[in-house]
Amino acid sequence: MGTAEPLIRNVSDTALWAAVYRADETDRPDALFRDPFARRLAGERGQKIADSVPGAARADWAWVGRTYLFDQLIREQLAQGVDMVVNLAAGLDARPYRMDLPAALQWVEVDLPGILDYKESVLAGETPRCALERVRLDLSDLGARRALFERLGRRAGKALIVSEGLLIYLGPDAVATLARDLAGPPAFQSWIVDIASPGLLRLLQKNLGPQLERASAPLRFGPPEGPEFFVPAGWRPIQVLSPLATAARFKRLSFFMRLVALLPEPRGRQGSRPWSGVCLLAKAG
Repeated sequence: MGTAEPLIRNVSDTALWAAVYRADETDRPDALFRDPFARRLAGERGQKIADSVPGAARADWAWVGRTYLFDQLIREQLAQGVDMVVNLAAGLDARPYRMDLPAALQWVEVDLPGILDYKESVLAGETPRCALERVRLDLSDLGARRALFERLGRRAGKALIVSEGLLIYLGPDAVATLARDLAGPPAFQSWIVDIASPGLLRLLQKNLGPQLERASAPLRFGPPEGPEFFVPAGWRPIQVLSPLATAARFKRLSFFMRLVALLPEPRGRQGSRPWSGVCLLAKAG
C-alpha cells in the first residue's frame, strides 16, 4: 500500500499557506492590506495546509504583521528613489498587482520555475501596475544567481532587495554568502529581511518541524547576533520593526500575547526568548 502524499510537498507549497493568511486578512473589514488575488493563489491546497497546522489560526498576526511591515518599508524605499525591486523567492506575492506602484518601476521576481508557472497561470489576464519580470532560477545555484545579480545591477540606478520568508530556510553560511553576493552590485543599496531569534527558531522547529522536514524544507536560520549578523557581509541594519508590536497596535493579539507585547523589545544578541523582526538593511560603506 502506498502512503498518502503530504500536504506540504516542498518549500514552494509554503507559499500557498502564506497566501491563505493574506486572503483571510483581505476579508476583514479592518484589513491592514488587501490582496484580492490571495484566495485564488492559495487554492484548495493552501487552505488544507493552513487547516492542518496546529494553532495556525492563533498565529495569523505574525504573518499579517510581517506582510504589513514589508509593505510599509517598500513604500518608504520607493519614496526615496528606488527604481528596481528584486524579490527573491517571490512565491505567490502579488505586490506588483495590488500595491500602488510607479508604472516605470522595474519589479523582478526570482523563484523556482514551478511556483512561477503556477502564479502566471492563476494571474493570467491580470495586469501588473509596474514593469514586471519573472526569472526562473534556483537561488542555490551560486553561479547563476551571481550572474543575475550582476545583470540586474547594471540595469538599476537604486535597487531594493526583498526576501520575505526566505532566510529561515537557509543555514547561516548560506545566508552570509547570499548577503555578500547581494552586496556586490553597487546599485543594490537596500534589503528587507525577516529574521527569528534562536528561541523562536526552536519553537517553530518543534511545532512545524516534522511537516517541513518531510518536505525537505527544514527551518535553519535564527542568528544569535540578531540583525547584526549581516554587518560582516556588508550590510548594516537601519530599521528593525516588530510584527508583535504591530499586531498589538492594531489589536490583533490574544490576551496572553498582549501581555508578551508589553515586554521590552530585545536588543543586541538574541537568546531563548521567541522574537522576530522585519529589518531594513543598508549597504555598508
